[in-house]
Amino acid sequence: MKAKIDGWMKGVGSAIALLAIASCSLTQQPNASTTAQTTSPNLSSSNLNVSDSGNVAVAQGIQKTTVAEGLDHPWSLAWLPDGAMLITERSGQLRIMRDGKLDPTPIAGVPEVLTGGQAGLMEISVHPRFAENRLVYLTYSHGTEQANRTRLARATFDGKSLSNLQIIFEVSPTKSGLQHFGSRIVWLPDSTMLLAIGDGGNPPIQLNGELIRQQAQNRRSRLGKIVRLNDDGSIPQDNPFVKSTDTEPAIWSYGHRNIQGLTFDPANNRVWSTEHGSQGGDEANLVQAGGNHGWPIVTYSREYSGEEITKERSRPGMVDPKLVWTPSIAPSGLAFYSGGKFPQWQGDLFAGGLVSQDVRHIDLDAQGNVVNQQAIEIGQRVRDVRQSPDGLLYVLTDDNNGQLIRLEPTGG
Repeated sequence: MKAKIDGWMKGVGSAIALLAIASCSLTQQPNASTTAQTTSPNLSSSNLNVSDSGNVAVAQGIQKTTVAEGLDHPWSLAWLPDGAMLITERSGQLRIMRDGKLDPTPIAGVPEVLTGGQAGLMEISVHPRFAENRLVYLTYSHGTEQANRTRLARATFDGKSLSNLQIIFEVSPTKSGLQHFGSRIVWLPDSTMLLAIGDGGNPPIQLNGELIRQQAQNRRSRLGKIVRLNDDGSIPQDNPFVKSTDTEPAIWSYGHRNIQGLTFDPANNRVWSTEHGSQGGDEANLVQAGGNHGWPIVTYSREYSGEEITKERSRPGMVDPKLVWTPSIAPSGLAFYSGGKFPQWQGDLFAGGLVSQDVRHIDLDAQGNVVNQQAIEIGQRVRDVRQSPDGLLYVLTDDNNGQLIRLEPTGG
């Protein structure tokens, strides 16, 4: 790891400015789940990397292979035990690739989806015991432009179509507009899942007489949260706030704007997310159970008009991000590399960028601090990044002729 870091740092120059953030302690909530607690000490006082995201070294020696194309704004992908790959298209289709070939016929049984703007069919996730139960999970936008929400459904997949579809969780309250649905899913070792939910949208969208983004701090609301659920959508009894009388029991963490990347580090039992700012201030977060991640009380982001959202960048009792990007890269899918195929990538994050049209290779130290980053140029809006079961890295591009691209370092 040290040799890799030293080699990268020679070419980075002043690409990344390291800022030491004063220590601020996060009060752990009672009854917080230990299932996926981060293990690094002083989580909210770790070094913060504030990156000039337009001045990052370009990664060399990366081979890019187009595996499939002709996808309609693909959003997410997941592998089945037999090696087949499921891919969602935001317009409402679920596709399958078998033996390296994209089936031209969409899978039947997908629920009716609200489309437009950021709304549509989003995440696809396969149950950890799919070989036994054949269960797959979908997130999607439901309702109308005036009243909508994110829904989580599960269904049985027989290799050809979905059946026995059930709505097992939905976001409340309903919102207007076609923004900030969140929707990434990650499975924890105990077979519970984390589901990321957006804050509802940008100004001037309001709810109950205030900007809807304030819902991220409202612990009775599911907007702007990560929730933790059992595989049937019920609430685990060891959730951080399950015994609180003033908090939605599904909440695992809060104070989020719009998480578009969520991944799990199995070696250190850590959850990572990437989150959109508005103008600048995109974040990579080491997420803590029971933690308040600050939005919109503290942020490096600004209004789209250029005005400040808040003067606060950090506050005691709130969790600081590990990395901030300004200008925005619009981070999308996120993968933590734990495979054995490419040992030089082990323990690193790979974050897609919609605006930056690249994948950020983020090098971490043992405590989960960002040491360095490089840009793997894709040249298209990157919507998702995933590690395959055999240790390769795959990218989906967000276009009406979207592509599936495999990444690997040249020379193996």
